[in-house]
Amino acid sequence: MLKIILKVILLMITWMQRHKKYLIITIWISTIAFVGAGFVGWGQYSYGDKAGAIAKVGNVEITMGELQKSYSRLYSQYAQMFQGNFDEERAKQFGLQRQALAQLTQQALVLNLAKEYDLKISDKELLDEIKTQKYFFKDGVFNKEVYKTTLSRNRLSMKEYENDVRKQLLIEKVLKLFPVKTNSNEEQILITLMSIADKINYKVLDSSSIKVTATDNDLKKFWEDKKENFKTEITYDIEYIKHTPVNKTYSDEEIKSYYNDNKTHFKANDGKILTLEKAKADIISELNAKASKKSALKNYIAYKKNKLDKNIKIKLITLSSKNNPFNDVVLTKVASLSLVSPYLKPILVNGVYYTIKLIKVNQSKIKSFDEVKAEILPIYKNQKAKEELISLAKKESKNFVGKTTDFITNQDALKLEELSLYDANEFLVSLFKTNKRRGYIQLKSGKIVLYNILEQKLLKSSNKDLKDISNSIANLKSGIFNEGLIKKLQQKYKTEIFIEGL
Repeated sequence: MLKIILKVILLMITWMQRHKKYLIITIWISTIAFVGAGFVGWGQYSYGDKAGAIAKVGNVEITMGELQKSYSRLYSQYAQMFQGNFDEERAKQFGLQRQALAQLTQQALVLNLAKEYDLKISDKELLDEIKTQKYFFKDGVFNKEVYKTTLSRNRLSMKEYENDVRKQLLIEKVLKLFPVKTNSNEEQILITLMSIADKINYKVLDSSSIKVTATDNDLKKFWEDKKENFKTEITYDIEYIKHTPVNKTYSDEEIKSYYNDNKTHFKANDGKILTLEKAKADIISELNAKASKKSALKNYIAYKKNKLDKNIKIKLITLSSKNNPFNDVVLTKVASLSLVSPYLKPILVNGVYYTIKLIKVNQSKIKSFDEVKAEILPIYKNQKAKEELISLAKKESKNFVGKTTDFITNQDALKLEELSLYDANEFLVSLFKTNKRRGYIQLKSGKIVLYNILEQKLLKSSNKDLKDISNSIANLKSGIFNEGLIKKLQQKYKTEIFIEGL
């Protein structure tokens, strides 16, 4: 009866438990968490690529480098939740790239608001924050050399890292403009709810013990129902020119003149403009980059007019997501070309300009059964195993004998030793929502947990519990408020995504 009365509140708690790691992080940079976590990327990019914006929110651009870092942070968080049992295949199933982009667009929305309020982070605020980060401590205090070494080991420049920390602090400053408070009634409701404890008998089922056989007829029937999902990918026959980067020798006068016209391009980590001598290598690099772009544009025009120098080689390849020597941005841009307008202006990939011409688009088509037989076999077996596992769960849930727990609350995932922490949390959320004394709960991992609630009681709360509950309420309300804020900002600032497939 108690569970029925508290069902609405349980739904609120369910939301909190599912999102507690992300109440703030959905619109958070979490740069600090990236340091030391290790970088995980995908595709042809490294997170340092500056190939241009892949999205724009209001006046804030999002780069591929930022997307890669956001993806890496999320990957590390999921790997921790799954206790290391997490890989790129599972990352795709969870849509991690889309999640990473969603986080960045939410951050950008708040940063637009910060600009509108003319909020900024001072150098002192930045330094104070960095000096609290234990990654950079030596003998218990901040050490500048450790700071430089740690960033270098994580493939981050000081300028890049400090820019990210400024964003993090700026987002925090915006959110502090909207303080969230709790009251005693909310605390009392949650105290009651969080004190509910069940003693259960439970058993974990998984499909590893289920053997599925498949005949050709089984597979053909399965393919007939789902053949629209098994198509060849769209491919593009293209010609391309790889432009040789310019590497010239410049006179002192040319270098000095360029420096005087572009001093603000050459700054040290502290923001001060470098002297001519210290900036010389960077000046030459910029001059070569400009000359390389100019040369590439000249060849591009000649290519369009069929007047290309005969010494410049034109190569022909079939481009696709599986055969892509460039990067995802190039593939996206090629996909937007047409035979009426087939030329792609010089595009920079890993420091080299390429000009591309679309020759032919090869549309996708449904694969034959013989082509997909090996591909659909594991899919078929996996689906059938799930179906048989559910049948087994329905049968065994009526009279199974499993492991009996002490009285546990929805916070006691660690006490369910036969489940991973992630699975245990998911199970407890569902268990404390159900009104059924006996049954089974399906988990996202594919496992099924049979349960039988033996007893139920209310536990006494300690002072620590009260403090934790108060914090949980504040986090919950902050999360709900932040979601509402994001929705409002989405109406206020236009979001444009320039990369397909996310």
